[in-house]
Amino acid sequence: MPETKEIIKQVKKIEIVTRNLVDGLIAGSYHSIFKGQGIEFSEIRDYRPGDDIRAIDWKVTARFDHPFVKEFIEERDLRVYFVFDYSASSSFGNLVEKRRKAIELTATLMFSAMRNNDKVGIFIFTEDIEKFIPARKGRRHILKLISTLVSHQPENKKTNLKKALSYVANIVKKRSIIFIVSDFYDQDFAKQLKILKNRHDVIAIKVNDNREANLPDVGLIQLEDEETGEQILVDTSDEAFRSNYSNIVSKEERRLNHIFKRHKVDTVNIITDEPYEYPLRKFFKTRQKRVMR
Repeated sequence: MPETKEIIKQVKKIEIVTRNLVDGLIAGSYHSIFKGQGIEFSEIRDYRPGDDIRAIDWKVTARFDHPFVKEFIEERDLRVYFVFDYSASSSFGNLVEKRRKAIELTATLMFSAMRNNDKVGIFIFTEDIEKFIPARKGRRHILKLISTLVSHQPENKKTNLKKALSYVANIVKKRSIIFIVSDFYDQDFAKQLKILKNRHDVIAIKVNDNREANLPDVGLIQLEDEETGEQILVDTSDEAFRSNYSNIVSKEERRLNHIFKRHKVDTVNIITDEPYEYPLRKFFKTRQKRVMR
C-alpha cells in the first residue's frame, strides 16, 4: 500500500489536474442537467384562488371547515454515487492505466458535485463490494473518497457487475445519480442494470485502452488474462488472427451498446491515451439539450 505522504501527493496532483475542467463544467451545465430528483413536502397553507384543487388536503380541510392545500418544493439535495471497478483488468494500459484515468475522471465529477453542494459516495467492487462510503457533503469528504480510490488494495481480481449492481440497488433507496466506472468486461448484468436504472439516474463511464481493441503487429507475444491468470501464446503478425480478434472486440462493443441503449443508460467512452475532457463535455452537452427540450 502506498505511504500516506505519497497518497496525499497524488490526491493533490489530481485536484490540480482536474480544477480547470471542474470550473468549466460548473460554469457550463452540471447544475442544469442534474436537477433535484423530485419534490418534497413543505407546508400546509390556506387555499388561494388559482391553486390546483388536487393539492387540497381534505383531512385538514374537513377538520377546520376551510380549504387548505399541501405545498411542495423541488428537492435540491442530490446524492451522487460512483460504482468503481477495481478488478485486475483496470490496471491495464499502454501509456496510462485505465484505473488511473478512471480515478482522474471520477475526481473531476466529484469536485463538480461538491461545487454543486451535492452529497457524494462510492462503491468499490471487484467480484465483491470491497468498499462502501456513504454519500456526504464537503471538500474534506471528497478528498477522503479520492484518497480511498488512490490507495485501495483490491482483495480480488475478477469482475462481478451483476453482484455489484444488485448490492447498490439494495443499499441506495433514495433516487440518486449513479456513475458506473468500469471497462464492463463482464456478462449477464443487464437485468440488474435495468432494475438500477428504473430507480436512479444511471450513467455508464466505459474506460478502455486502444491496445485492447487493436493488437499491434509485433510477432509472437504471450497474452495473459489479468483476472484469471490464463496465458496464451499468439502470433500478432498473422493478419487473419488480428482481424478475427478485432471482430470479436467489435461484437462485444455492439453487445454493450445494445444493453445501454435498450435500458436508456447514457454512456461516456474514455480511452486511456486520449484526453477525457472532450467525451465528458460532449456527454454534458447532449444531456443539456435533452433537458432543454
